[in-house]
Amino acid sequence: MSVTLTECAAQRVKQILARTPGSIGLRVAVTESGCSGFSYLLDTDDTFGDNDQVFSSFGVDVLVDIQSLDLVKGTEIDYVSEGLNQTFKFSNPRATGECGCGESFAISE
Repeated sequence: MSVTLTECAAQRVKQILARTPGSIGLRVAVTESGCSGFSYLLDTDDTFGDNDQVFSSFGVDVLVDIQSLDLVKGTEIDYVSEGLNQTFKFSNPRATGECGCGESFAISE
């Protein structure tokens, strides 16, 4: 299973990559933190790691390390506007809950 971007998210990532010289794609990772257990990390990256899986969505390479992939496989990332706020939203089929602020998520094993 892959990690995908919606067309809107891909367009936003392309804008970010264009402002970041040397970037080759969007890095999606997971770290243990937050009140629910895990948090998403998004960043640009300029290299492919040996343990990376690479997925392409609307012309954007999405890089995910193997450890994070188990927690985010099947996730769709969207870019949405809510009032004056704009943010990336994650639709993760593995997530069993989120904290109240939406900054972290839980996964039941």
